[in-house]
Amino acid sequence: MSTLMNHQYRLAARPLGLPKDSDWQYGSEPVRELQDGEILVKVLYLSLDPAMRGWMNDSKSYIRPVDLGAVMRAGGIGRVIASKSPKFAEGDIVSGGVGVQEYWIGAADDKHGSFFKIDARLATLPAWLNALGMPGMTAYFGLLDVGQPKAGETVLVSGAAGAVGQTVGQVAKQLGCRVVGIAGGPDKCKFVVEELGFDACIDYKNGSVKDGLKQHCPQGVDVYFDNVGGDILDVVLTRINMKARIVICGAISQYNNTTPVKGPANYLSLLVNRARMEGIVVFDYAPRYPEAVRQIGQWMAQGAFKSREDVVQGLENFPQALLMLFEGKNFGKLVLQVAPE
Repeated sequence: MSTLMNHQYRLAARPLGLPKDSDWQYGSEPVRELQDGEILVKVLYLSLDPAMRGWMNDSKSYIRPVDLGAVMRAGGIGRVIASKSPKFAEGDIVSGGVGVQEYWIGAADDKHGSFFKIDARLATLPAWLNALGMPGMTAYFGLLDVGQPKAGETVLVSGAAGAVGQTVGQVAKQLGCRVVGIAGGPDKCKFVVEELGFDACIDYKNGSVKDGLKQHCPQGVDVYFDNVGGDILDVVLTRINMKARIVICGAISQYNNTTPVKGPANYLSLLVNRARMEGIVVFDYAPRYPEAVRQIGQWMAQGAFKSREDVVQGLENFPQALLMLFEGKNFGKLVLQVAPE
C-alpha cells in the first residue's frame, strides 16, 4: 500500500476573483499504511460545485474554510480498495468527502462526515453526484421544506439547466406546479423544456429576463428557487405574488466579485407582498437524505426523472474544469472523472 502515490490539489492561496493556477499546488505523496477502523478509497469521480468557491475564502460561513496548504475539499465517489473497518468491504462503492485527489484514507466515520455505500444498479455513478447526490438533496429539501410549493402554483428556477435547477424543476412538476426556468442559451432552454418537462424557459443571454417573466409568468411567481443572485434576483422580486416564498440556494453571479456582494435593491417587495426569503444549506438535512434518494430513485425507475451530467476527464484538469462553472460552460451537473470505473 505504501507504494501507491497520491496526486492532490492543495489550496496555495486565497483567490481574488476567479481562481487562477497560482492558487493551487499540485503534488503527490505516498499513501500511508492503513490503521484499524480505516478505509482506503480510490477516487473515481469528483463533484465540482459553485459552493467550492466560497470554501476558499477566509470568512465565516456555514462551513469552515479550506485551510491553506490543505487538500481542496470536494465530495466524490470511489471504490474501497482496502478496509480495516467493519462498515465497509473491499470493492464497495462509496460516496463522501474525498477531496481533490486520487486516494482518500481515514476513518470510515471521521470528524468531517461519514461515507455511505451507494447502489450502482439504481443509477450511474455520476448521477449519484447529481440527482441522487448533494445537488439533488439541496433541490429536494430546499423546494419542499423551504419553498413549500402547492399544486397549480408557479415555480421559477434560475440556473435551470444546472445540477440543482434541473432537479428543482422536475420535483415541482411531479407536484403539479407550473414550472418556468431561467437558463443561458437556446440549447439549455431547449433541454429544460423538451427533456426535463418545464413549461417554459427564459434565455437570459439572449433576451430580457423582465420581459420573459411577463410572458411566461403572467400570474406572477409563487416560489422562486434562486441559484444565481444579483440582477436576476432583483428582477424576480418585482414579479412575486402575495405570500411568495424565495429559496436562497446560491448566488453564482456574485462568488468571484472583487467588490462587495450586490444585494437586492427591490427587497421591499417582500414587505409589500408579505413574502418570505429563506436560505437552504443541504447539510442540515443529512439525516433525511435516504428519504430523498428513495423518492427521486423511484421517479427515475419510472422514467419520470432525468439526471444530466457534464463529465470532464482527468484530475490534472481540475483547475480549468472548476472555472467552467463560473463561465457557464458546463451543461448539466459538472463532474470530474479521476479514474476509470
